[in-house]
Amino acid sequence: MAAQSPSPDPDFPFRAWYGNIQYLLNISAAGAASCVLLFLLVKLRYDHRRFPGPSALAAKLLAVYHATPAQIALHCGADAAQFLIVERASFFVLLVVSLIALFASFPLNLSGSVPLADPFARTTISHIHDGSPILWLHFLLAAIIVAVSHLGISRMEDDLRITRFRDGNGNPSDPNSSSIAIFTMMVQGIPRSLASNKAPLEEYLQHRYPGKVYRVVVPFDLCTLEYLTSRWTKLQNEISWLEARMDSQSMLNEEDNDGHESSQIYEHPLLRKAKEMWATLAVKLGFTEEERLRKLHNLKLVLQNKLLDYKEGRAQGSGIAFVVFKDVYTANKAVRDLRSERSRRSIGQFVSVMELQLGRSRWRVERAPPAVDIYWNHLGLSKLSLRLRKVAVNTCLLLMLLFFSSPLAVINAMSSAARIINAEAVDHAHTWLTWLEGSSWFGALILQFLPNVLIFVSLYIVIPSALSYLSKFECHLTVSGEQRSAMLKMVCFFLVNLILLRAMVESSLENAILRMGRCYLDGEDCKQIEQYISASFLSRSCLDTLAFLITSTFLGISFDLLAPVPWMKNILKKFRKNDMVQLVPEQIVENTVEQNDEVGNLRMPLVSEREGSLDLHDLEVHDLSVYPINRSFHTPKQTFDFAQYYAFNLTIFALTMIYSLFAPLVVPVGAIYFGYRYMVDKYNFLFVYRARGFPAGNDGKLMDRVLCIMHFCVVLFLLSMLFFFSIRGDSTKLQAILTLGLLFVYKMLPSRSDAGRPSLLEGIQTVDSFVDGPTDYEVFSNTDFNWDIYESQS
Repeated sequence: MAAQSPSPDPDFPFRAWYGNIQYLLNISAAGAASCVLLFLLVKLRYDHRRFPGPSALAAKLLAVYHATPAQIALHCGADAAQFLIVERASFFVLLVVSLIALFASFPLNLSGSVPLADPFARTTISHIHDGSPILWLHFLLAAIIVAVSHLGISRMEDDLRITRFRDGNGNPSDPNSSSIAIFTMMVQGIPRSLASNKAPLEEYLQHRYPGKVYRVVVPFDLCTLEYLTSRWTKLQNEISWLEARMDSQSMLNEEDNDGHESSQIYEHPLLRKAKEMWATLAVKLGFTEEERLRKLHNLKLVLQNKLLDYKEGRAQGSGIAFVVFKDVYTANKAVRDLRSERSRRSIGQFVSVMELQLGRSRWRVERAPPAVDIYWNHLGLSKLSLRLRKVAVNTCLLLMLLFFSSPLAVINAMSSAARIINAEAVDHAHTWLTWLEGSSWFGALILQFLPNVLIFVSLYIVIPSALSYLSKFECHLTVSGEQRSAMLKMVCFFLVNLILLRAMVESSLENAILRMGRCYLDGEDCKQIEQYISASFLSRSCLDTLAFLITSTFLGISFDLLAPVPWMKNILKKFRKNDMVQLVPEQIVENTVEQNDEVGNLRMPLVSEREGSLDLHDLEVHDLSVYPINRSFHTPKQTFDFAQYYAFNLTIFALTMIYSLFAPLVVPVGAIYFGYRYMVDKYNFLFVYRARGFPAGNDGKLMDRVLCIMHFCVVLFLLSMLFFFSIRGDSTKLQAILTLGLLFVYKMLPSRSDAGRPSLLEGIQTVDSFVDGPTDYEVFSNTDFNWDIYESQS
């Protein structure tokens, strides 16, 4: 019998759409080549003040290639080093997964026998019959991928230790760490009156840990102080402006009385009577400028009394205390003791009078974040205000996820509104788009390429900006807390748009919920879930993901290679300056720093290779003279949005993992994405976003959230395989059961967390050995209002 030729899938309505993937590849490659040429011909000259020769260019790029994470941490800060370590680890994990997918899963998918007309669909798992024995090999490959991912993430946790001054148990990761935070405990929920008299708190802690408490810092309500100082400045300006205006009006009235007495004779009596009545009414209602000036002076007296409370130490506190201990062991012990006591405390248990006065039952104890990581102007915000802000933000986020989660949902909403207004115009526009798609290859190219660009721009620029603003509105206590909140919101949005809705081929989460509700709540006879695993549906979802990965890899990263935003900002600043401005000493110092950096710092690897990537003890001092390690009290502003790029990278990692066995061709594109981005971001950190003053270590809380999400990406991969095996696996559902067991095994695997090292704790220096003068917490919490100017204006 002759072999049956493959026939098209009857549920395959979009075969013409598949042919346009070659145009997407061509235009993405052309865009990437254009960006690289622009970088080589224009951007390099701008970054290095002159166009380097071939040898100098090769030396600089080799220096970027050989720069280790430890050197990145010293020169660009711990955040940059952690970001690059995550990208490098993601690249190696996906590189191994791509080898597994191409050399094992790809041939298995091609060996399937489901008749499919499209070549790409035959490379997916849809080409394999339901219940085929080949699917057991896919289960084995899924187990191998999980093992590779776990080993890669565990190795990444080890590499991240060099960028953390404190491990998960509170012990210092680096014996040379000079952060006061490793000795400090933060207590929230203390009475606000302790700021003016902290003696009871000091007495209580000295009684609990005699001789081990170095210093107790109880900041004032700095949020209210910031409001009072800004209000004081505005009030002074308003009073000065009003007094000047009243003086000018009195002078004009005197001139009018002297030179224009004759003109007053001919003024109409009704007009003069109306003016007199308005003047009388304004005096009675208090609308005169004299009355307004009196009210402003009274308000000034009120502000003066409130500011005087801060100056004399009578103001309310922020409800937070920072306790600095003399050694790390006592700091960790205090955190554990106070936490465990609160959890073990039972109702009716005896409590001392001192603990009642200190509000011990309301304490929330944790290891203190670095002083430079704290938003000090947020200290003092009430819990009610913070909760209302979070409720408002989460409500807005939920509404956005339901109704405006993707640009396609917004376009559909606008189309529906336009149809209500003018249905004929909308039908005419749809007819024109249909004609454009079928008229020529150019029209098909535009309609194929434009949706991916629209999604890319909205997810890359619009949504991250909105979510970053919402996270700032929540007024977090620390910068890392704000970054974690923004990253989690962005990851939720990206996962809903790029994974859930893309897999379901829906425009919004609302439509998906309504469609599922019609199937299972209204009693309709439909197989909605089974539809998502059908050959045509799964193939389209895989190709949709591949198209987005191609656009993100070749166009998105190439666009980031140019770093256009800081580039354009610096060009605009240069145009705004004149020749006299260039003579300002600060500008000359800045240019000298940049020239010194360009001439001598990155011609060769930043540290010789024999020193190793983890040895930071023998660094030469002159290598860091331009970019010192110690952080100044004036915290520089970070221009790189770590939360946005973490969220986008994690979404790409999740997409690649989920589709690794469904569509093996997706995985190499994901690996190329992380490899390409790793080199581009390393160059940008060293030459574009590089700034002085960032610490070489942090508490790693943002990293903990990133690691948690990466583990969740592996869980999503297992859930997708579980979903597939439960629908199209063997009839006994044994594959689905084993996949569920594999999921539980993965969740039970121990993570390679940092453990306490007794030898390090025995040799650690005490806080007295490197603290000279006030601690960072005292300096930052100091009320730095200019009291001399205040007293001169009062």
